[in-house]
Amino acid sequence: MTKNNKDIMEAKDVAEYLHVHLFTVHKYARKGLIPAFKIGADWRFNRKSIERWIHEKENGFFPKSHSAKKKDSDLFSKPS
Repeated sequence: MTKNNKDIMEAKDVAEYLHVHLFTVHKYARKGLIPAFKIGADWRFNRKSIERWIHEKENGFFPKSHSAKKKDSDLFSKPS
């Protein structure tokens, strides 16, 4: 990722930002576990949406649509 703060990030930027593997970012995007959108075949991520998503995870907020997928969400949730 370049030094500037891009508003729209690529999957590799998100992986670097979250300190996770690129495959994890792709898996979460496919499953709808992380805010993302596609341009053609490529995933893109809005930086503010990712930051909001992180904040929600830090505060223990899990939307109903993700409750069945909580196991995948545990990677970014607060430890008990």
